[in-house]
Amino acid sequence: MDNTTLPLHLSHVQKSSSIINRSHTLLHSTALIALIYYRIASFFLTTKPSNLSTSFSCLLVFTGELILSFIWFLGQAYRFRTVTRTVFPERLPENIELPAVDVFICTADPSKEPTLEVMNTVISAIALDYPPDKLHVYLSDDGGYSVTLEAMKEAWRFAKGYWVPFCRAYGIKTRCPEAYFLGEEGNTESSSGSEFMADRERVKEKYENFKSRVMRIRQNSIIVVNRDHTAVVEVGFLYLSVAEDYFTGLVNLHCKGWKSVYCDPVRHAFLGASTTNLNDVLVQSTRWSSGLVEVALSRFCPLIYGPKKMSALQTMCYGELAFFPFYFFPLWCFAIIPQLCLLNGIAVYPEASNWFFIVFSFVFLSSLSKHIQEVLSTGGSMRSWINEQRMWMIRSVTCYLYGSLDAIMKRLGMKEANFMTTNKVIDVEQTKLYQMGKIDFQTSIMLLAPLVILTIINVVSFVGGVTRAMVTGKFSDMFIQVFLSLFIVTMGYPVIEGMILRKDKGRIPPSVTILSVLVSTIFLSLGSLVLSVLLK
Repeated sequence: MDNTTLPLHLSHVQKSSSIINRSHTLLHSTALIALIYYRIASFFLTTKPSNLSTSFSCLLVFTGELILSFIWFLGQAYRFRTVTRTVFPERLPENIELPAVDVFICTADPSKEPTLEVMNTVISAIALDYPPDKLHVYLSDDGGYSVTLEAMKEAWRFAKGYWVPFCRAYGIKTRCPEAYFLGEEGNTESSSGSEFMADRERVKEKYENFKSRVMRIRQNSIIVVNRDHTAVVEVGFLYLSVAEDYFTGLVNLHCKGWKSVYCDPVRHAFLGASTTNLNDVLVQSTRWSSGLVEVALSRFCPLIYGPKKMSALQTMCYGELAFFPFYFFPLWCFAIIPQLCLLNGIAVYPEASNWFFIVFSFVFLSSLSKHIQEVLSTGGSMRSWINEQRMWMIRSVTCYLYGSLDAIMKRLGMKEANFMTTNKVIDVEQTKLYQMGKIDFQTSIMLLAPLVILTIINVVSFVGGVTRAMVTGKFSDMFIQVFLSLFIVTMGYPVIEGMILRKDKGRIPPSVTILSVLVSTIFLSLGSLVLSVLLK
């Protein structure tokens, strides 16, 4: 059969995963409806007298539960019909029939995005296994640095003279020279014998020379950051948002009928440098959060702009992305309101003897167990699950909060859109901490203080709550609040370790710990005072 009549890829529905996901969605949704009924009934249908402090505390917690449930519901669209895809590259048409491909590589600041890594990306793109007359590679340097231009000239000479001919002659699969010479493919004998090994050593020597020249260019260049360029100032952002890639997919592609497919081959098609320390993670996530909230608050909000142009499930997927920074509100509520009420003997959850206690317990365990199942089914471990939970909580109370506030201020005209690059320079000490599984807490006090404050509040709440429950004999009434504090303290153990046990460079500075203790004390004192006044 002619290859032109055969499909290039086939989609396979994962029936077992789809059944598990839909069953979980049904059960979890039912439990959430029961939870919402309990909250509404406690406000309007209960015959018990309720004081203002209890009502206000429950209202805040209920608002957080509604936001959390809404974002969770939108996210179920991803799980409704899970698929895998088989591709057939051997069925591609002849080179003459292949379309032209443009590859755009963007950089902005050599001090944060190492020039050598950028050049390796450029060389990888130039060496792609694609007809050379139909492959065009563009490098955009928003900063307009001379170091990028000079390094680009060196990269072009090395790629044209040595790397591309070597890859084509021996069918090299790993087209990034740095990855090739460090990886398994570059350290194994080839069937081509001595001729291959001789060429390989020659190209490796040329690559080392290329790296040396690029490093000299970088060292001899003066980097002036934060430069304003007329073209950038005049053009600005197309959608007045730093989440340009999101808008491009939503507005210019999917809402105009373009379709995307998910392909996850065994050998990864794309690899990139990821952040390995807390500061860069939070700075990067703050930028993303701000851009996504800008989408949610704009006329391009997926839930408004998308329904007439996309399927309901795709609209929900885009909606979940746009609204997930709002996780900050429920997590802040769950981290301080039940704890403050616990210290003052106010129950915001049903007691253990109440039937709705099972509902709240089921919702909590259902969420955790589904996340565990997804992590394990994708090759992760329990440690991966714990780390994902921790980072979700850390992001929610820091960068999601700041990113959302940043977007709201821009929306109100109080701030202009800006773009921050993430530091991709490798620090040896930070890398060691990352490999040891320890968090490097070298970040700004604005990002670090909320983590320490909330951890201290939950430690005090857990100890004080357990003591109070044992003295009053009302442990059953406060069980969920005690358990919630314990769960947050457990997930926040790295913060406790960073405050008390660690002595390395990445520990939490004592000044931040002292300040956080002071702020926590003031908050708990004032909060208890307000609740005592409202109780009267």
